[in-house]
Amino acid sequence: MTIWVPQLPATGVRYRALADAIGDAIASGELDEGMRLPPQRRLADALSVTVGTVTRAYAEAERRGLVEARVGSGTYVRGRQSTATFRQTGMQADAGCVDLSLSLPPPHPDRPRGLGEALEAIHHDPQALMQAVDYQSEQGMFRHRDMLARWMTRLGLPVDAEELMITLGGQHGITLALQALAQPGERVAASALTYPGMIAAAQQLHLKPLRVPLDEGGMNIDALARLCAQQAPRLVYITPDINNPTGAFLSEARRHALVALAREHDFWIVEDGVQYLPAEERGTPLYQLAPERTLYLFSTSKVMAGGLRVGTLRVPPILAERLGTLQRAQSWMVPPLMAEIVCRWIDSGAAERLLDWQLGEIAARQALAQRYLASYGARGRPHGFHLWLPLPPGIRAAALIQQLEQRQVRVTSAEPFCVGSEPAPQAVRLCVSAAVNRDALTHALDTLVSLLQAPPASPWRTL
Repeated sequence: MTIWVPQLPATGVRYRALADAIGDAIASGELDEGMRLPPQRRLADALSVTVGTVTRAYAEAERRGLVEARVGSGTYVRGRQSTATFRQTGMQADAGCVDLSLSLPPPHPDRPRGLGEALEAIHHDPQALMQAVDYQSEQGMFRHRDMLARWMTRLGLPVDAEELMITLGGQHGITLALQALAQPGERVAASALTYPGMIAAAQQLHLKPLRVPLDEGGMNIDALARLCAQQAPRLVYITPDINNPTGAFLSEARRHALVALAREHDFWIVEDGVQYLPAEERGTPLYQLAPERTLYLFSTSKVMAGGLRVGTLRVPPILAERLGTLQRAQSWMVPPLMAEIVCRWIDSGAAERLLDWQLGEIAARQALAQRYLASYGARGRPHGFHLWLPLPPGIRAAALIQQLEQRQVRVTSAEPFCVGSEPAPQAVRLCVSAAVNRDALTHALDTLVSLLQAPPASPWRTL
């Protein structure tokens, strides 16, 4: 069988030249999204280089976000869409572009206004200014943790300040949790489609992600039990209230089954609650069902402002010292100024007013999107940021995304969310929260439906 073999320059570092060739081939379309790169030994023989050279080249290409190594399956092209797992979200979308690819809170003038008011209050508080320029505990100042714990409790997520560690947002919390609980080479389980930040953190820490099947009832706990019968994972990462990207909700029965399984096989649970939902859309938090083995992630990014990078990690007491050590090794502490801003914002009442507005706005946007897409099987939660859209037969996600991009609309394929080596489903995720307003969202939905009704013609010709 013919394999892809690039032409490499006669001089220069060979592994870098091969990584460059992979990038060039992806950009030109010679290597398409989802294609498997040649086995390392076969390509090494074809290029007359060592297997080690190809291994380093593949690793460098993965570091650049061009490819993805899947345990037991090979190395696959990620493509232009899926390489942008973490784009520079601070940049505004191109003029006229409606970017629904990023899970961002809806724009509102109260976000910069709230920041300004908090900074003004701090400016007139000499003690707060002094504390902001001084080193603090790796867990964060107790005053800040207490304020955050009381706020979470008011939101229906009761925690004790002594259990909390302040983190640099949810992604930092995920990385801390994985580092604390698992060693390189150990197995960590997650739903077959899950948050790309967890996948990226597991890869960087050289952990082995295990794919657990997923349906509309959330993670399939029976399938997880079968995995545990072979070899239990070190931990299970899960977003029980709203799976990212599918929106699946883990039922109460499955929550209790997961906790029972964790106790039987002695694995940890990392529960991600960063995407805030009101109480009527949440189930019983896993950290309440199994406090001794559950770490809970929360963040202000989806409620107040992502740029502040303030989140919390609820930690079982037995892990507090270990996580403190990791925090000191990574950043020593979250900047106390950022935590002070968040706490002032909360204390003023402005954070809850902003959240109330946001919940109403998201509900209106979800209802709008469902009016357009319900007949296509779109799934989402009434107050969730995103919708999951399985595509009709004959429509390929890559082609649809390209056509949308040409019309100044961006959505995300399933590829970045895939755990393991199974092919990505033909579906897209669109974040209704990210549009600048409802008019922009309406324009994007009009564009999407027009393409679903008249999908692009296949480029292939019959011979």
